[in-house]
Amino acid sequence: NLTYMANIKSAKKRINQTNRRSEINKSRRSQIRSGIKNLHSLILNKKKEESRKKFLSIESALSKAVSKGIFKKNTASRVISRLSGKLKKISQ
Repeated sequence: NLTYMANIKSAKKRINQTNRRSEINKSRRSQIRSGIKNLHSLILNKKKEESRKKFLSIESALSKAVSKGIFKKNTASRVISRLSGKLKKISQ
């Protein structure tokens, strides 16, 4: 299915591994972004308890994504910070 430029067996293997990891990373990134959008809608509807649970799962997923190299550390920190600020506003 894929055409290789590489002739060396190890290079072909690396191409396959890279393609496989890229698909997995794309999927995880998409799931996290969808979760963030869902959290935004929960916050807009002022569903405190559901929002808090969703926030905790997103925070965990983002931290894991950072360790896997899907997101940069500062990006995850910024997203978590902004989400927690919005969550605090509806909790008051």
